This record gives sequence, structure tokens and C-alpha cells, in this order.
Amino acid sequence: MIKVHAYNRLPLIFSFQEKSSYKDTYAGEIGNVSIKAHLLLPEGVPAKTVVIFMHPTGGGSYLPMLNALAKKGIHTVWCDSRYRGTDSALIMEKVVIDLANCIKFLKTKHGYKKVILGGWSGGGSLSLLYQAEAENPSISSTPAGDPLDLTEQGLIPADGLMLIASHISRHRTFTEWLDGSVIDENDPENREAELDIYNLNNINQPPYSEDFLDKYLASQISRNRKITAWVKAKLNQFRLEGDLTKEHAFIVHRTMADPRWLDPSIDPNDRKPNWCFLGDPKVVNNSPIGLGRYCSLRSWLSQWSYDDANGDGIRCAKEITIPTIVIGNTADDGITPSHTNSLFEAIGHEDKEIHWIKGANHYYFGQPEKSLESASLCRNWLKNHDFID
Repeated sequence: MIKVHAYNRLPLIFSFQEKSSYKDTYAGEIGNVSIKAHLLLPEGVPAKTVVIFMHPTGGGSYLPMLNALAKKGIHTVWCDSRYRGTDSALIMEKVVIDLANCIKFLKTKHGYKKVILGGWSGGGSLSLLYQAEAENPSISSTPAGDPLDLTEQGLIPADGLMLIASHISRHRTFTEWLDGSVIDENDPENREAELDIYNLNNINQPPYSEDFLDKYLASQISRNRKITAWVKAKLNQFRLEGDLTKEHAFIVHRTMADPRWLDPSIDPNDRKPNWCFLGDPKVVNNSPIGLGRYCSLRSWLSQWSYDDANGDGIRCAKEITIPTIVIGNTADDGITPSHTNSLFEAIGHEDKEIHWIKGANHYYFGQPEKSLESASLCRNWLKNHDFID
């Protein structure tokens, strides 16, 4: 029987300097980045290996999975990026730098020898991007063309990777959720009725035909690319005017309209219909909290552009060479099986394994036994690879 460990929660804060001509987060000194984290320390367990979770924008310090890992005797960290709580100006390449500094801090200040990246949800593609760049640095600018050289950051490669309820990438997931019926970005009520999945008068109702789904996906990708074209034109206009730092904020309406939420026969798992991880998808589609609702030009290209964003989990997974465990939840109301399977299949390294938690939702909310089951799988994997004793 595995011992259940008591653990202590240690708040951390660390800072580093960064050359910048403007602030892309609110308040604080320009050129100084301060990062907050929580370190969960199991009592009586030496500091040998630490599992680090980071999400581009989410704050997950109290997610059930972190507590479950600590109870299993695993040193666990949730580290916020500089953009916690808001992705309106988020630059993914800067989030990689935040993660890099967290790793350096934990190794130098807390003495950890081994680092495991915990890729939860949107943190999966972030972890894969980090590791791909740590092993084979290649990015020297942001997708907007601004100087940001990851090849000079001295990224420390992680020793292992845990992908839990992870999606394939921020930009591809966003495109799959984008409302394909919107015709005019300046008038979101102007929609193509045949593609409006929330219109009860639409002749296309669940279960959807393959022809409808193909047309809908094509419209989603087309909408993403139209926004990207507008963003690039706007940035180019500013640069032609000689203003290299000028930005423009804008709203993307109706961004939560994935047909899978209404038709559970698409990419099937145990999720319930007419529901997503944020609630009723029809309500969320028009709410202020939808994914990618508020944007800046540079952030769009770095986070959401279907063709330009660097944080592509599938591409990055092919480049990594570290042991990886992939865990999917069969009742996940945000991440469907195709994402989990696609990530696993894309991993080029042979030392990989995949597991499924039956009946588990995205966050394990209200399911303490599911988070402990997932944590047990992680603990066994860590022990089998000599990451923990």
C-alpha cells in the first residue's frame, strides 16, 4: 500500500530582467518580470525530482491533480506565467521564457536534479514547445517578426514529460471552437444561417452529416485566416508609418461553437451533450469569457493564428526525445480523444505510454478518486524511470 503523504504548500516568487520597450502585463516595473508559484512539498521526501505545471494563462495552484500528486509523495509546482488570468496580450514565446526561468530557479535555489514537465490542458502544447526548443533551439523572433530569440535563452531540457488532459495546441483548438457561421467580424449577428449550430431553425441538427462538418471546419479555418490577414495588414500599416511598437486591441466574437459539444457522436467519449467545460456552450459562445475573446495583433499571431503560431503540439511532439506519459480522461468535456491520441502518436521517442481514466472529467472536479488514480499512474511511471524512489 502506497503511503499517503502530508505536504506543505510553499508560495514562491522569483524575478528576472527582460529588455522591453513596453509593458504587456498590467503594472510593475518595465523590464522586470515577476513570477509567482506554489511548491507542494511532501513531508519526508528528499528533493530529487520536481514536476512543474504551467499553463499559458490559467492559474491552477489548487487543481485536484496537484494535491493528489503531493499526497503520492511527488514534489509538485504550479507556476503562473506572467499572463495569468488574461491572454489578451499573451506572447507564447515569452511564456516559454517564464517556464525556463522557473526551471532554473527550482534547480539553483531548491536543488532539484530532475525536472518533469506537467502538461495540463493548454499546458501540454506549451510543455512540448518548451522541450522542442530546449533540445533544438530554432525560434529567433515572434510570429509578428518582433525580436525574441529563444536560441539565446539557454533553455534547460526537462528529463520527462507528463501530458494530462492536453490538447494539441492553443491555435488549433481555438479554430475548432471558433463559430464558423460569422460572416462579418464587425457585425457578429451577421451569420450564415446554415452554419449557425445554435440556431434551432437550422436544417442541420445533430447528428451532423460528414458534408456539414467538412463545410463547417472549412469555414472555421477560413475565418481564422481572414482575421490573420487583417492582423498582418494592420501591423504592416503601422510599420510603414514608422511606428514599430504600435498595437491595436480587438474583440473576436462567438468563439465557443464546436459541433462536438452538441453532437457527442463526433470524436465520442463519455461527455454529456449540450455541455462544455465552461458550461452551456450556447451561453459561453456569446459570453465575455470565451476563448480568445480579447486580442492584440501580436498576441493573435502568437496564440491563435492557425498558420503562424509556434506552439503546435503535434509538430513539437515529433522533436522531443524524453520519456513521456499521456493520460486522457474519457468524460473530458473540453479535450476529446482525437487530441489525446494525436499527441501520443506524434511523439517520436519510443519511450512513451498512454492511459485513460474512465469517467473522469477535464479537471477531476468532484472526482477525488479520479485525480488519485491519475496521480498513481504518474507515480508508477516516475518510479519506473528512476525519477523518484
